[in-house]
Amino acid sequence: MAKWAWSALLTAVLWCGGGPANAQSLPVQVTISGNEASAYVGLPGLTILDLSLEFENAQGLTANSLGIGAKVVSPLNPLLQGRLPNLNLTSLTAALPVLITIQPPASGGLRFQGTGRFELHTHVLPYALGSSLRVFKAPLGGQFQDITEEIAQGSVRARGRYGGFSQFLILIDLRPTGMVIDEKILRLRNRVAGLPVAERPAFTALLDDTEAALDIDDYPAALTAIDAIRARAQARAGTYLGNEWRADLSTVNDAGELVAGASTLRFSVIYQRDYGQ
Repeated sequence: MAKWAWSALLTAVLWCGGGPANAQSLPVQVTISGNEASAYVGLPGLTILDLSLEFENAQGLTANSLGIGAKVVSPLNPLLQGRLPNLNLTSLTAALPVLITIQPPASGGLRFQGTGRFELHTHVLPYALGSSLRVFKAPLGGQFQDITEEIAQGSVRARGRYGGFSQFLILIDLRPTGMVIDEKILRLRNRVAGLPVAERPAFTALLDDTEAALDIDDYPAALTAIDAIRARAQARAGTYLGNEWRADLSTVNDAGELVAGASTLRFSVIYQRDYGQ
């Protein structure tokens, strides 16, 4: 796909129908193979990005039960108003202002255990070491939060984990890494606070260990504690912790969300270790 062709199409799409405040839908083609879904976003002969969604033990996974949509958006769009972490420090990319919505219909029967893995691949964004590109996720109408697990070459491959859905963005995030780490630890603490009482102390102690290690820049100890959070969540899953997501939202996937939260926290700690604030 030629970047200039997408740039011209993007300009036309953004202004079609009255200006950049309108969200214009893009075609999405979905294929399913076992526990993996692949989605291609763009027009015939002009793929803008492709998505890979991997699941653990998925049931009822079909193109219709997944419910994927894509829209070109702008910061002026009502779909984004008040939902980005910081309008001065987090922003859409000019080349890929695309909102991905994954909203499985409640009657579709989709369910999975543990975590899913999200990968967005695109050639319209350049890759660079220490990139500020991040994967953000939000519930419908809710606040977007960084869930990045990896930013890799090819031209850009942005990866993250999730214990549920529903909307995803690629943003440029210029917030201090320490601030992002604090936010991710707080999210994990809030998740732990909702666990069964007997499950809270061990996870709280590991989060305390993570913060204590980061306070003295002991990154090996911090990463060891984070890995222990992930390992404990996986070990307790299904017996002591809820471990299933269902499209009808009748279950709470605490184990999956803890694993996903630890994975993105690990990414930020490594980024701070390697690139500083």
